[in-house]
Amino acid sequence: VQLQASGGGLVQPGGSLRLSCAASGSISTINDMGWYRQAPGKQRELVITMTSGGRANFAYSVKGRFTISRDSGKNAVSLQMNNLKPEDTAVYYCNLRELDGSGNYWGQGTLVTVSS
Repeated sequence: VQLQASGGGLVQPGGSLRLSCAASGSISTINDMGWYRQAPGKQRELVITMTSGGRANFAYSVKGRFTISRDSGKNAVSLQMNNLKPEDTAVYYCNLRELDGSGNYWGQGTLVTVSS
């Protein structure tokens, strides 16, 4: 299984960015896909994910600002990030976890920098 992420970059506070990720390979149809992030000196943390059944799980810090959309037929997700804050600066990692426990996969990471 491979995850290919795109998007990211530099944006000013209050701005928006969109990240996309597509998975390829042999993937269980029941899975959870989305994004984690890791800021310098901090542990990797959940941002937002969505199961193949449409249930979203997200960090409180992004509630109302970040939105995930998912094309389950293609195992692809997009993350729309609005009203970005400097504390959102991190490397964002796409993740796909097969809910039968058969696999947990990571993309290569994409840097998001929020700065004036």
